[in-house]
Amino acid sequence: MNFPVRRVEKPWGYELILAHTPSYVGKLLHIEPGHALSLQYHERKDETFFVARGSIELQVEEDGQLVSRQLSEGESYHVEPPTRHRMIAGVAGCDLFEVSTPELEDVVRLEDRYGRA
Repeated sequence: MNFPVRRVEKPWGYELILAHTPSYVGKLLHIEPGHALSLQYHERKDETFFVARGSIELQVEEDGQLVSRQLSEGESYHVEPPTRHRMIAGVAGCDLFEVSTPELEDVVRLEDRYGRA
């Protein structure tokens, strides 16, 4: 089955939705230098990120506290629901792959630089 790639513009860059099936979603996220995604969590969505280009600061909840993790090219991180998390691109921006369960609308924004929370 052929899936048409869909580009979704975001205030921090864009997403390319590469696959969306009843079982999973595959995306490429392009985050512009210094831009950040929302501090968010998901009630059902389970996701793994893989840094393909650049680096990110991943702020992620561990033991009830937000901690910062630096991820470089070739590194990945798994985020289970309902873990709070946010990604901030490094000075060169970044491209990362996200593979997740298919609940694209399952986003609870807690903080957002772009007024979406």
